[in-house]
This record gives sequence, structure tokens and C-alpha cells, in this order.
Amino acid sequence: MRGLRPTNRPDVERIESPIAAAERCRTVRDTSPSTRIGFVPTMGALHEGHLALVRRAAAENDLVVVSIFVNPLQFDDARDLAAYHRDFDGDCALLEGAGAHIAFTGGLDEFFPEYDLYGPSGTDVIEAVDPGPAARAGLEGDVRPGHFEGVATIVRRLFDLVRPHVAYFGAKDWQQTLVVRHVAGSGEPSIVVVPTDREASGLARSSRNARLSPAQREHAAVVHRALLAAREAFAGGERDPVALEGRMRAVLDREDGTEIEYAALRDARTLATFDGPVPDDGARALVAVRLAGVRLIDNLGLVPDEESE
Repeated sequence: MRGLRPTNRPDVERIESPIAAAERCRTVRDTSPSTRIGFVPTMGALHEGHLALVRRAAAENDLVVVSIFVNPLQFDDARDLAAYHRDFDGDCALLEGAGAHIAFTGGLDEFFPEYDLYGPSGTDVIEAVDPGPAARAGLEGDVRPGHFEGVATIVRRLFDLVRPHVAYFGAKDWQQTLVVRHVAGSGEPSIVVVPTDREASGLARSSRNARLSPAQREHAAVVHRALLAAREAFAGGERDPVALEGRMRAVLDREDGTEIEYAALRDARTLATFDGPVPDDGARALVAVRLAGVRLIDNLGLVPDEESE
């Protein structure tokens, strides 16, 4: 039943209510129990990286559901939240040829109707979901306090609404993929991490790239070059984590205007630091920088792996 598409409907069924989307998915499950549902959660501002997730989901499932919601719970900077591009209809148009069947959106109060967020009292605070140990391993957890609690909370709610068999996330947000695996636990959905989609320069595709000028985008490719420098040094026999991190910083420092937030070597499965030599397998290099006021993150395994690049 791969590629199930409701008849007499547009290519992407657009639903502007999370509850209505949940009902739609429930109907599919009840009327066609064998239908396999793949889910791609997004915050919109879709680009080729998102579409790669959708195509992967379409190749492996009968019904592909995409959420488009700019989640305020995961933003620690109100200006960043306000600047985030929102265009539900435009995003749905991009999904038309990628294999998605249903796209849905809504407001925060619609995702969490049990809370009085905007009523007369407006005092309710949404109870956060524990994001797990990876969120407390520093990196994004240190730079963006509360971010992963917001991610875990909305992801848990999205999983409960859609009840997918499989959910797809990009490897660019490596720490987030570990948080999502914790939220999913050992049941459904299973989590598929899709390799990072990159521009020709190596720059990881991101909605934030749109804020960079063409020249700045070329400069931003230094992030990927820094990660490759760590990989090349590792392939050449370097096993000292401090030295490997130093290789990344040296590359980043050569690019004027690059503000380094972190350039770190961690265990890919736990994000634990290395007290001694980096092992021959299972290490990941992670970088976060600001360039021209735009925050960029990326990561790469020290050993090439097509499934987690």
C-alpha cells in the first residue's frame, strides 16, 4: 500500500487544527489498520533538507504526515522566535511533489487545549516532558536553556496526536535526535535519522541560511571544513580529543567574523566527553557558531557513515 493517497483530494491535504489532524490519522488507523504512517515534524520554512526527510518517509510508508508548527516552547530568544519565517501555504506547495499526504498546523493553545494559556487568567504553564540525559550533556543544552524541554514536550504531543509508526529527523540536529529517541522510548514510533542534506559548499541546509547573503553562505561553509579537519586528523591517527577540537577551532578561527560557541568531540550515542584517547568508532564532532548574527550548527562522525552523515 505504499503511497496511499485519498481520492478526490489535493496532493497534500491541509489541516489547520491539530485535533482535526489527530482525528484524520485515527480514522486511517481504524479503517485501514495495515496502513503504515510515517511522520515528519517540522517548524516550517521548508527547504531541500526537509523534503529529503519527506521523500524518505514516502519511500518507506503508506501515508506521510507532516507537521508545520513554530514551537515557542523551544525558543529561548523572543527575537529569534519572531524572526522565524511562517508560510503554511507555501510550505504545503513545496510538499506537493515530495510525497506528503497530510500537512497540519495550529496554535500553541490548540496543541495543548487542556491548558488555559490565553484565557482570563492565562496563568497555566505547560508541564514539560523530560528530554533525557543527552539534553544535560552541555552543548545546545548549555547554550539554549530550556530548549530541549520545549522540544521534548511538543514532540511527545505530536507523537500522541499522529500516532505514527515511524518518525524522521535530520542528523544535523544530532543532540536533538538523542532527545527524540528518549521521548519515543522503546515503543512506537521508531526513529529514523536521515543524513544531513548539504549545499554544494558543504554547508548544512537550514532555514536560517536564508538570512545569509550569498557571500556569507560561502563563508559559512567553514563549519563543514572544520568538521572535515577533525575527521582527517582522526583518519591520520590523532586520538587526543583536545587536539582534535583544536583542529576544528583553528579552521574556524581563520574565517573572520565567526564566533565559536562550541567545537566539541563527544560520544555519538551519549554525548559523553572523552577522558582519554578517542576510540576508533562512535565519536562525533559537533560545532555551533554565529556568523553575521545567524546561529549555525552542524556535526559529523569521525568515521564516515552513510547512515548518519
